[in-house]
Amino acid sequence: MTELLVDPFRLPYMQRALLEVVLLGVLAGAVGVFVVLRRLAFVADALTHTVFPGIVIAFLLDQSILLGALAFGLLTAVLLAGIGAHRRVGDDAALAILLTSFFSLGVVLVSRARTFASDLTVFLFGRVLTVDRADLVQTLALAVLVLAVLAALRKELVLRAFDPAGAAAMGYRTVVLDLVLNVLIALVVVAAVKAVGTVLVIALIVVPAAAARLLADRVASMTALACLLGVAGGWLGLATSYRVSVDHGVRLASGATIVVVLVALFLAAASAAPLRRLAEGMVRR
Repeated sequence: MTELLVDPFRLPYMQRALLEVVLLGVLAGAVGVFVVLRRLAFVADALTHTVFPGIVIAFLLDQSILLGALAFGLLTAVLLAGIGAHRRVGDDAALAILLTSFFSLGVVLVSRARTFASDLTVFLFGRVLTVDRADLVQTLALAVLVLAVLAALRKELVLRAFDPAGAAAMGYRTVVLDLVLNVLIALVVVAAVKAVGTVLVIALIVVPAAAARLLADRVASMTALACLLGVAGGWLGLATSYRVSVDHGVRLASGATIVVVLVALFLAAASAAPLRRLAEGMVRR
């Protein structure tokens, strides 16, 4: 077990990759809880695609990919809240319009580069093993910001998730809370884009939180469990990818392997959930 879980991380680049996925596991797990509670998985998926043109533009201009993704992530969050609030449009139509238009714009822009195929692969699926110290610092800064906002607005966001009418009646501006949550999702996407790309980040946000929802009833315990599962999935995914690639000569993409491990953890949680309910019923009786 030590050979699988510890030995691969004696290498500096594996240590940096592990720190990155640990930070992302905590960050995505905490935000993912509210995504699952609010049934906003499609919103999160749309945001992972709408940051794509920002990444491409930053790359073509030789600027920070983080800033490009952040600009389009925030733009998407604002447009989504504004267009979705229109009664004749609705959230689902707004999502479809923004997702298809922004992602298509990104593909058109990246197709102008000579290294179109390789660049598109990196943007969509990431390269966690190339994370450097600057990337770690950026991820840490975004994680601190997002977690601070969640801590400050936890009561309001929980109330909005479970009783939107009650939140509005108490004077909370639900549109503003929706905008804040959309911005937080966008920040998670921005933090994870280099490590796992714009396609796989949706799994980091939704899968651990969905698994935790099956095993926990309270928001606090659900959040802690989602973060733990996100970290565990990242750790096991990196270790498995390294061992299979090095020991058996079978190349496994690290980001995709992490997602496969997370899905396996979700299936384990889904299998354990009936047993948990049975045990609780026996205790009550």
